[in-house]
Amino acid sequence: MEVPKKLVNSVSGCVDDALAGLVACHPGLRLLQGHRVVLRADLAAIRGRVALISGGGSGHEPAHAGYIGKGMLTGVVAGAVFTSPAVGSILAAIRAVTQAGAAGTLLLVKNYTGDRLNFGLALERARAGGADVRMLVVGDDSAFAAPKKVGRRGLCGIVLLHKVAGAMAEAGATLDEIVEKVSAAAKAMGTLGLSLSPCSVPGSKPTFHLAEDEMELGLGIHGEAGVRRMKVLPADEAVETMLAHMTDPSSASHLPLRPGASVVLVVNNLGGLSCLELNIVAGAAVRRLESQGIRIARALVGSFMTALEMAGVSLTLMLVDEELVGLIDAPTTAAAWPNLAAAPATSQRQEIPAPTEEQGTVQHEASRGPGAARVQRVLERVCGTLLDMQDKLNELDRASGDGDCGHTHARAARAIQEWVHAGPPPAAPAPLLSALADLLLEKMGGSSGVLYGLFLTAAARSLLNRDDLPAWADAVDAGVEAMQQYGGAAPGDRTMLDPLWAVAQALGALRSPGAQLLPVLAAAVQSGEAAAEATKEMEAGAGRASYIGSARLLQPDPGAVAVAAVLRAVLEGLQG
Repeated sequence: MEVPKKLVNSVSGCVDDALAGLVACHPGLRLLQGHRVVLRADLAAIRGRVALISGGGSGHEPAHAGYIGKGMLTGVVAGAVFTSPAVGSILAAIRAVTQAGAAGTLLLVKNYTGDRLNFGLALERARAGGADVRMLVVGDDSAFAAPKKVGRRGLCGIVLLHKVAGAMAEAGATLDEIVEKVSAAAKAMGTLGLSLSPCSVPGSKPTFHLAEDEMELGLGIHGEAGVRRMKVLPADEAVETMLAHMTDPSSASHLPLRPGASVVLVVNNLGGLSCLELNIVAGAAVRRLESQGIRIARALVGSFMTALEMAGVSLTLMLVDEELVGLIDAPTTAAAWPNLAAAPATSQRQEIPAPTEEQGTVQHEASRGPGAARVQRVLERVCGTLLDMQDKLNELDRASGDGDCGHTHARAARAIQEWVHAGPPPAAPAPLLSALADLLLEKMGGSSGVLYGLFLTAAARSLLNRDDLPAWADAVDAGVEAMQQYGGAAPGDRTMLDPLWAVAQALGALRSPGAQLLPVLAAAVQSGEAAAEATKEMEAGAGRASYIGSARLLQPDPGAVAVAAVLRAVLEGLQG
């Protein structure tokens, strides 16, 4: 395995640079001179209140410095990446808050050997100097079925305890009161992680290896081994597995969860998961908990306790009563605490009713008879053509886009087929084009779907209460104009507009007296095909291809090729 790339200035200086950047961007924070310690800028405001200090190895950002602020932590001591902080720095932080007039100091520490030792030694030295200091070691890992001598690992749950303790301290609670409440909350909490990838300390190789089709359940936030490796599961099944493991009564580290219980849920990004995936997991967790009769009093979704770039997620559940929920809801200025809604999470929110169709909108009424049969024949021909061309269009698109042009057009074709099979399409031109526009806008996706929708919507307006041949020439002109206005492309920009513009010019012949549809359309289709083929000689002026050098665009534009093929299929369907 190679050493992964990192966007740092140096391995040795990355933590100091990160802390400096954090403080530079947040005026409520200050560095303690000579130490990797971040403190509230308004230390004078803690006089007479309990000070809260946390910390540990770096690499878990925004933990812990992101939780410094009024209503949360007073200070944080940072170590090197995945390394416990220095005893001297912890002691310096304790002395700083003590000298600022704190009414006692509580150290909130994750349960790792180095952190326990270093924070513990600093505590003893501070007490020897007369400081009133207590330490709470937090272990919320629900991975292991059998108890470990060292206890449960400290994971994301400590962030909730930062909030509970911070709200109490801000309200003027004593050190004894805070310790009692936070200790009880810590015992009613569990966390479990799941990862799709390892992480890597700057300058080092990944901490472990996972096959492409594997995920690991129950791992720690430094890449420590979990309890099970398994094949990658869909999100719903993965969440079900996690919650079942966390609440399994046979496990010594399980969280007892019974119907009717209220919990705070934290869906935590371990660093490299996309927001898209995170929200999918969050939705699955809410649905699963609701199905078990659990009330999700609050839900936090985001990056709270990461493991560098690990692509994974952890779920934290804390049993709560109204008092704890009030402490979670209490205001804080901490930068990393979310703007949390003071309301439960639920998958049962009522949807806003869809707007009714406005007066004057083209009605999509089905019709029968020869006209409807001809429309159905043309649509079937178009769909068959696009499905047959799927691979060709994808191949053309790989050179200039993301390689999905064929998939996009095939998706449109299948949607049209399902629509036609569900009932006869409208035979009248305006309702037909309007219905196709709505269908493609909903089902096709991508910019192609929007552009086809624009073209068909504008064309349908031109055909309202008209079915003469000049109306079709006007309709195509209107469609091309709409695509140019909103899409930003012009003829010659190497896009799907090129064949449509050529067809529009040729269809102008329909305005001549005595014009016949099929000969004019045949000539127009030939013009469109020639324009599509000519795009291989053009330099892209719009779309994704415009970001690629013209020397690499040796094939015609896939969107233009698709349009030309659709026009040919329409002609053949009408001729048939």
